[in-house]
Formats: sequence, C-alpha cells, structure tokens
Amino acid sequence: MKILIDMNLSPLWVSVLQKAGWYAAHWSEIGAMKSPDTVIMAYAKEHSYCVFTHDLDFSAILATTKAETPSVFQFRTQDVMPDAIGHLVINNMRKFQPELEAGAPVTVNETKGKVRVLPIR
Repeated sequence: MKILIDMNLSPLWVSVLQKAGWYAAHWSEIGAMKSPDTVIMAYAKEHSYCVFTHDLDFSAILATTKAETPSVFQFRTQDVMPDAIGHLVINNMRKFQPELEAGAPVTVNETKGKVRVLPIR
C-alpha cells in the first residue's frame, strides 16, 4: 500500500509508516504546500495512493464527487504526532488494509474505527 501524508500531518510520519512496511510520502515532497485538497486527492487517485490525514475535507470530497478512489485514512485525535499515536495508526492501517486497498474512507480514533464503501451514496 502506498500512503500519501497530508500537509496537516508531520513529515515524521514518513519514516514511521515506512518502518511498518508501507511506501509513504509527505505531500511537501510532491506538491505545493498550499495545494487545495482536491489537487492532493487527484494526485493520490492518479498514483494509487491512500491519503492519510487529520482533515475532514477528504471524506467530504469523496462523498460529493461519488468517487471510488482514492482511499482515505483519517485519524481523529488532538495529538497527531507519531510518538503519541504511531502504534494506533499502524495497528488500524493493518486492520483496515484490505478495505483501504479496495477503496474506502476509514475514520479512526483512539477507541474505534469506521469504514465506508465507495462511492459514498
């Protein structure tokens, strides 16, 4: 699985996710820092990435466009640094990897996760 890390998350996530066995890139390595979310989504779709974000907008984009890809992994918590939630992110990405590879938005917090099937209707 290839993971594209949104600008609202630290570039430190790249090494954390790569150590867990995935290819990961931070948006700052690829595009302009002020790129709109729609540009990031288009890039992720074109290059078969799953978007890792803390931003609610990505799931909204999937819903309004009725897109079938890319997958979005969204972690909802106050502290989004790898040293605070790295183990939770990795565990949940592994748990939901089949759904993320198939095309799904996954929303996770410290206690539960929710998967939706794409396109969102």
